[in-house]
Amino acid sequence: MNTSTPPPNIRVAVACGADLCETEEGRAFLQRRVALYGTVGFLCAAALCVLANALLVLGRWKPWRVVFEDPVNWVHIGCCAAFAAVWIIATRRPLSRRTLDRVEMGGTVAVGVLLGLLYGSSGYISHHDYPGIVALALTLFVRSFAVPSSARQTLVTSLLAAAPVAVGYGFFAVRHADGSIAEAPPGELAPIVQVAIFSFWCVAIAIIAMVASRVSYGLQQEIRDARELGQYRIEERIGKGGMGEVYRATHALLRRPTAVKVLRPDQAGEKALARFEREVQLTSRLTHPNTIAIYDYGRTPEGVFYYAMELLEGSNLETLVRETGPVPPARAVHILRQIAASLVEAHGTGLIHRDIKPANIFLCERGGIRDVVKVLDFGLVKNIESRDPSISGANAITGSPLYMAPEAIRTPDRVDGRSDLYALGCLGYFLITAHPVFESESVVEICGLHLHATPTPPSKRVGRPFPVDLEQLILACLEKDPARRPQTARDIYERLGSVQDVGVWSEHEAKVWWRDFAARAPAIEPATAAAGFSDAEKRTVVDESPARVGAPSALEATRELADDGA
Repeated sequence: MNTSTPPPNIRVAVACGADLCETEEGRAFLQRRVALYGTVGFLCAAALCVLANALLVLGRWKPWRVVFEDPVNWVHIGCCAAFAAVWIIATRRPLSRRTLDRVEMGGTVAVGVLLGLLYGSSGYISHHDYPGIVALALTLFVRSFAVPSSARQTLVTSLLAAAPVAVGYGFFAVRHADGSIAEAPPGELAPIVQVAIFSFWCVAIAIIAMVASRVSYGLQQEIRDARELGQYRIEERIGKGGMGEVYRATHALLRRPTAVKVLRPDQAGEKALARFEREVQLTSRLTHPNTIAIYDYGRTPEGVFYYAMELLEGSNLETLVRETGPVPPARAVHILRQIAASLVEAHGTGLIHRDIKPANIFLCERGGIRDVVKVLDFGLVKNIESRDPSISGANAITGSPLYMAPEAIRTPDRVDGRSDLYALGCLGYFLITAHPVFESESVVEICGLHLHATPTPPSKRVGRPFPVDLEQLILACLEKDPARRPQTARDIYERLGSVQDVGVWSEHEAKVWWRDFAARAPAIEPATAAAGFSDAEKRTVVDESPARVGAPSALEATRELADDGA
């Protein structure tokens, strides 16, 4: 097991994964950057104030006694105070992102207002007198590089800060010209021209600040995606769930493409970590070539748990059938037999998958062989030897209703390997018909159909004959009573090997099909499941869609249906 961890600055970036401030670490990072912005702004404004006054006194242009009577100094002091306020507020206690946005925006706009007043304290105004716009540019550029924010937010803040500077310049330019906006003293531009040029530069500075912020923020995102976690170099995020995120990665020494899954820090409660670690430990026991392979796992000192697994290229069965329609019976047998072989090992070690469905079965190429099956997502796997219901969720309905065995609805604490075989029957039905066994917009109704309704034979569903042995085996798997189904995955594996009249799905046919599939659907990307991305988090269900179950209302209603049927 790899237990090496990245340094803290790398850990924060990798663990956050998504938007910069989705997590506590990201929010803390933003707060530090806002404090840095206030610090740099304060130091620059204070240094300029001290330097300007020192030069005036030392050059004897102004006695030191009257230095602070100059209104320009009060503008400088006001800018120092605005930056100092940002600095102090951002360092006193943790603040929400919304508060941090308001603090840095308020400080920036306050500086803009003070710079607008700077022109009221000047002895004269001309088209060469641009001290305020230089200070504005410095302020906005420091903010762009110090504070990570979106281009839109940067543009809005910049325009709000630039507006009072432009207004102040225009007001005092007109006043200097004795109220005339079109006429100017000899040798000077008309106030209207001065104001137009000045306003142009204010808008240009705001746009440049937006571009600078976008480039800076984009670089931060790229740097964060290129970090290392343990011995794995993170390249890009390819999947996200309620608890975990999956990244495409490369082993630093072996250069092997890998998928790395991390647990989001803001979801890292004790039970979540226990469930996540249990998932990888149970899955890592399985060595069958048709089961997703776990390479490595570890945990950082801060509690960020991660594991690495094989990265697959291909398509899951849900995408495959949706894009190309039902598969030929020979191919269906080829696929189902590999799934059954994977389940033989899992059930033999006491593990029940509990979520066999098309999205969790991946077809890929391995060693030059096409149509190699990988069974994914053991996030709901149940160890029948486990006595800890707080981790296994034994008393909760888990899985996907379209592929859920009746006993998984009625008595979820008593499911065994035959529940996976029922789901395998549902999967076979979907492969050859392109339809689930039961369809409805209501989760409760789907569960009720699994409990009480008799499945329509596949041949009648699509109006064409199927090989008798294959159809009978699928319907046998769909028996309501587990005792009437095939009793083991090995039984199904052997019966699939002896079905008649299905033909042979050869390696040549697989290669031709994949070539045509790639030509027809070039935009299809490897599914998140290709990385072994677990949907377990999303199936701790929060809605009542046909693909999910687990919300209290659905749980109660389905159990009522079961009781009524009994």
